[in-house]
Amino acid sequence: MSAAAAVPATGANRKVLPGFNLTLGYTLLYLSLIVLIPLSALVLKTFTLSWDQFWAAISSPRVVASYRLTFGASFIAALVNVVFGLLVAWVLVRYTFPGKKIIDALVDLPFALPTAVAGISLTALLAGNGWIGQYLEPLGIKLAFNPNGVVIALIFIGLPFVVRTVQPVLEEGERELEEAAMCLGATRLQTFTRVIFPSIAPALLTGFAMAFARAIGEYGSVIFIAGNMPMVSEITPLVIIGKLEQYDYAGATAVAVVMLALSFVLLLVINALQGWQRRRSGGT
Repeated sequence: MSAAAAVPATGANRKVLPGFNLTLGYTLLYLSLIVLIPLSALVLKTFTLSWDQFWAAISSPRVVASYRLTFGASFIAALVNVVFGLLVAWVLVRYTFPGKKIIDALVDLPFALPTAVAGISLTALLAGNGWIGQYLEPLGIKLAFNPNGVVIALIFIGLPFVVRTVQPVLEEGERELEEAAMCLGATRLQTFTRVIFPSIAPALLTGFAMAFARAIGEYGSVIFIAGNMPMVSEITPLVIIGKLEQYDYAGATAVAVVMLALSFVLLLVINALQGWQRRRSGGT
């Protein structure tokens, strides 16, 4: 009798993880306590407002200006990170040089560094009396306490998302296709645009979406360098904090619900892009 035949028929029905019902119940309970119940309370709080009050809270000139700055600066920062994140990932994958491991580790610094520390550090560098700002402000270039500072802070915290998304795709790329293109007479630009870029485009889009989503909710690193002037350099999370400090809880939750809805949309976009990336790479 073979070993396969000796296995009891009930073995095929065994679960990989015992106690599935218990673990599923614990998972649902944990998610409910940490995510679903707080978010539900946030949405339910807005029902204390009439539609006119809700619309007035989310469409006041100050709030609309904060939307414009938050989403505009986040979009610009994500675009910049797509370009420079691709360059950093390319250098780390394709070249060997002294200090490569140190630079590779520094890419993850925004993940580990407290956002407040990042904001203070950027302010110390770029303010009018900072190490770099003191030379730029006489030339009329102001990088702190205005929307420029917001964009710089968001670039800093978003760069790792693009680098770490594109880097594995470049590492898994088939060099033979590039060599074949070169042998067929393709220039370096043609090889990049027709061979390399199509394979990394899904990863770039995913990195862009993740950097954009991360920038929208950023608070700690921005408030120190933005200046926080209403209608000029005030981000939406700061507007929410201001309403809470004024005990306008309903108004704060109304603005927060708008941000929550946009975050869900971005989450769906990110998941769709990641699924596209897996299909393009042949994954299941």
